[in-house]
Amino acid sequence: MNAKQAKYPQLRFKDFTDPWEQRKVGELYKVTRGQVLATSKTTPEKVGKNQYPVYSSQTKNDGLMGYYSDYLFDTAITWTTDGANAGTVNFRPGKFYSTNVNGVLLSADGLANKAMAENLNRSAWKWVSHVGNPKLMNNVMSEISVMIPVNLSEQEKISKFLMMIDNTITLHQRKLAKLKELKQGYLQKMFPKNGSKFPQLRFAGFADAWKERKLESFTLLITKQTGFDYSATIKPALVNKSEGNVYPFIQNKNFSGFKINMNTDFYIPIEVANKFPRITLDQPSLLVTISGNIGNVGLYNSDEKAFVGGAVGICKLNNLIEGEFILYELESDFGQRQFKRSTKSSSHANITVEMIKNIDILIPKNELEQKKLAHFSNN
Repeated sequence: MNAKQAKYPQLRFKDFTDPWEQRKVGELYKVTRGQVLATSKTTPEKVGKNQYPVYSSQTKNDGLMGYYSDYLFDTAITWTTDGANAGTVNFRPGKFYSTNVNGVLLSADGLANKAMAENLNRSAWKWVSHVGNPKLMNNVMSEISVMIPVNLSEQEKISKFLMMIDNTITLHQRKLAKLKELKQGYLQKMFPKNGSKFPQLRFAGFADAWKERKLESFTLLITKQTGFDYSATIKPALVNKSEGNVYPFIQNKNFSGFKINMNTDFYIPIEVANKFPRITLDQPSLLVTISGNIGNVGLYNSDEKAFVGGAVGICKLNNLIEGEFILYELESDFGQRQFKRSTKSSSHANITVEMIKNIDILIPKNELEQKKLAHFSNN
């Protein structure tokens, strides 16, 4: 794209034809930062005097940490300055409090809007320093250049459009959450619990007791990241975004429901991953968190290869249908008891590969019942 083309978006609202212009963030905004606030002073919901949202560096709930009795800013753009989410940019409408791990962009000219926040979010990550703890400090943010619509009305139209899409997504997410809750209620009754080998709720035509097998019998390989110095070998090779010839780097925070989120924060060059084929995902696999928060499970089934971090155990499957069934078995009351039984007592909870291999799985004797349950669970 040449310089002239770069000044005109491919798609825009009618009546806007002026070229966009390139400006530095520091020329457009007052660049400042939030203040320290103890979590103990906030409440999870709006209660009493705590009516103002507090935003921090986390990505959960778009950074909402809770609510507080005072505010620092009124309609602004924030970005995460420190940590794994450094460079994440958000639009914050209305009065709010921001903690010290957020930078804040203020504008008296209406430039603190959704359109500008989304535009900046597309490029801010490129400026994050990864020397030690990831950082994007105020002085660096001030020097970032972005293309912006000269006409404020065009910014406002783009902002309204993007916020309309966000509101629609939120509405559907709430509906989805209710459906997931309903599904989970059914699943709790469709898998045996409390030591029984008979589920409370079954498909018609099935009455036999379920049989017990070791998890190892369903897999080609159960392994984890081991046998090398992670800090010296893997950590220095990680990159922040996909730049071609890389695999996603899967960590325990990439578990999304029962699926694995391949849109990850870090990627690893293929030439590095190829040195460790046992922990490179190249076939349907169950992934299990084995350190810290034990027992989260997810199913990897993708044409895209991936590389797995050290807090995740890998169970490369013999059969995808069996894997889909086992996924929900491990999330059931029966499955979670297996993890608790296997967890080593220490200051940092963890389970070993040998423990994973010996986890008991209750499975229907009739293969058709197993397939029906897997189909129901996966829809």
